[in-house]
Amino acid sequence: FLPPEKILPPSSESPTLVSPFSSIGSSSPVRIPPKRTSTSEAPAMTQDDIKKLVADSVSAALEAQAINMTNTKNTTRPRETPVASKYTYKEFMSCQPFYFNGTEGAVGLIYWFKRTESVFSHSNCTEDCKVKFATGTLTEDALSWWNSYAKPIGIEQAEKIA
Repeated sequence: FLPPEKILPPSSESPTLVSPFSSIGSSSPVRIPPKRTSTSEAPAMTQDDIKKLVADSVSAALEAQAINMTNTKNTTRPRETPVASKYTYKEFMSCQPFYFNGTEGAVGLIYWFKRTESVFSHSNCTEDCKVKFATGTLTEDALSWWNSYAKPIGIEQAEKIA
């Protein structure tokens, strides 16, 4: 056996703390960090401090977003919204609406209404063009009636009223 002074560390040095989880036979002891002795708490934040913190965070996020949006290589940047082209009378007529001359009677008028509404639906005709394009399918007596209705107030005003 070894004499006791060879086993114990010299008294001038502080003892090395070894974790109970260290492996036996390890060449270097594992040091355990000292426990915290401070009991001071973080200072309490006032409502004004919280408001300033939120405002600063929002401002920083907005600045970062603005920089990100101006980056030309940014693939997440929203693209410019394509401008819808104005719907044309030629497109409307390509859907083959029925013509109405006014001599077909009530049944013919109802049939013309249904067919014209169907063409509007299928062609995605805008509201501001519907009256103008529908009156373009009127012929003979029906066209005469429309002209007598629209002439006193003007075509543009008649298209807005109808």
